Amino acid sequence: MSETYDAVVVGAGHNGLTAALYLADEGWNVCVLERNDKPGGSIRSDELTREGYIHDTHSTNQNLFLGSQVFEEFGDELQEAGLSFSQSGKPFANVYPDGDALRVYQDVDQTRKEFEAHSPADAEGWETLHEEFGRFAETLAPLMGQPLPSVAAGRTLLAAARTEGPSGLVDLAQIPLSSTRELGDAYFETPEAKALMACWGLHIDFGPDVSGGAMFPFLESFTALSEGISIATGGASAIPEALTTLIEARGGEVRTNAEVTAVDITDGRATGVTLADGTAVRAREAVIANLTPTVLYDRLVDDAALPESFRDRVDRYEYGPGTMMIHLALEELPDWAAGEELSEFAYVHIAPGVDDLASTYTAAQNGHLPESPMLIVGQTTAVDESRTPDDGHVLWIQVRALPSEIEDDAAGEIEATDWAAAAEPMADRVLDKLETYAPGIQDAIRDRDVHSPADLEATNPNLVGGDSVAGSHHLRQNFLWRPFPGWSRYGTPVEALYVCGASTWPGAGNNAASGRLCAERVLTPPLEERVLETAEEYVGDAAAVVRRRLQ
Repeated sequence: MSETYDAVVVGAGHNGLTAALYLADEGWNVCVLERNDKPGGSIRSDELTREGYIHDTHSTNQNLFLGSQVFEEFGDELQEAGLSFSQSGKPFANVYPDGDALRVYQDVDQTRKEFEAHSPADAEGWETLHEEFGRFAETLAPLMGQPLPSVAAGRTLLAAARTEGPSGLVDLAQIPLSSTRELGDAYFETPEAKALMACWGLHIDFGPDVSGGAMFPFLESFTALSEGISIATGGASAIPEALTTLIEARGGEVRTNAEVTAVDITDGRATGVTLADGTAVRAREAVIANLTPTVLYDRLVDDAALPESFRDRVDRYEYGPGTMMIHLALEELPDWAAGEELSEFAYVHIAPGVDDLASTYTAAQNGHLPESPMLIVGQTTAVDESRTPDDGHVLWIQVRALPSEIEDDAAGEIEATDWAAAAEPMADRVLDKLETYAPGIQDAIRDRDVHSPADLEATNPNLVGGDSVAGSHHLRQNFLWRPFPGWSRYGTPVEALYVCGASTWPGAGNNAASGRLCAERVLTPPLEERVLETAEEYVGDAAAVVRRRLQ
């Protein structure tokens, strides 16, 4: 049995759904195939602890999606489809062992006063960085929504150079290309302020001493300052569900429990996919894979369809350290030692210092269970009260960073070297650490649900080794080099096979940019590709080879 569509999308994460939406909006007949029981990928919500307690299973902060071009273009329809957001004007804070805290509000003046009370020098550094962020947002931030390389990106850089001047542009670029330790040392005086932004780096895979690690903290800190933090009201699944509604309204199909086992290739061209039950789903124009390189090329694409040099690049693709998710059903929100107001913040980071982050990151990279990993505590019901049917609360804890494969325990306490046995004792360690900052939290726990790095990969194969961002974002594998040098524009060596998702530019984050950019690539190939298509009519195979290389 076979079915035929204009395009087939493999994987119903938000980027795959976004690509399908843009194609369907242009009149294409699109089918999205998802192996799991519902769409969403790493943006989903589930009843993980108690009936009616809705937890964001993986991602929770939806600022990037709310501020995306996708939401700008389709926001009215998405809201009609049931998508809404709950916002916190108290986006994030860091807590420290001495009972102190640093808070960032969606209020410039209030945040400045917070810094001034802590350290006038830190307040000055924060203000300077805020000013630099304004320059960056005006000149270089548009690159985050443009393909690299591209004419549009070139124009953005030229405009930035005209605005800032060459030397000004170089100075501005130094900030995001710094490590988070370098950023903190350059702008802040106290260890508390230096840790404030460094914690954001470990949301991705940027230990404090990794060059380029300052970009995400720089962007996220000041976006939170201006926009707060938003989560999907009722649960993160509201995003993929609304995208699905828009696709289906345009005649497209989103099919769950439909695992793809092969990309079908004929004469060097992707012609469709085969499902686990043997069903063939044909694609007239394109197959789009919302998959990481190793999942796509190691599992679904025949080696014979790939040049050996490209296969070597796949083998060199690197993943970052693992992540653990702990979901708690609580009697009450944490009673933070650093102040009652902290229970109202969307995120609370527990590091506590830059050296702690460096130790944790190094341990994870070397296969050791960290003695004291960083905790990102998401106080979901402080932002969205609808998540529980009673007076209880849900807490979202992301543990960063952990080894994908365990060699030993840095503390010498956990003997297990497989995650099936190590997950619960590691979760106990995490909750013991949380208890020191929020006394009484363990007594308030009604139920808990623990997802180890191995569990994350089992839920979503793109999260290889529990890497929650689908591949390292270090400089050698970012920007023009994501996922591979020469292949940053969503094409592959296989004609009509395209890729999107966190493993492609602009990387991790819920801005849906790669899904949109991939769809634009399918709909309007780059100028040089169109020229070569014309040339093929005259010079044949030689032009075809060059065209495939440009993908």
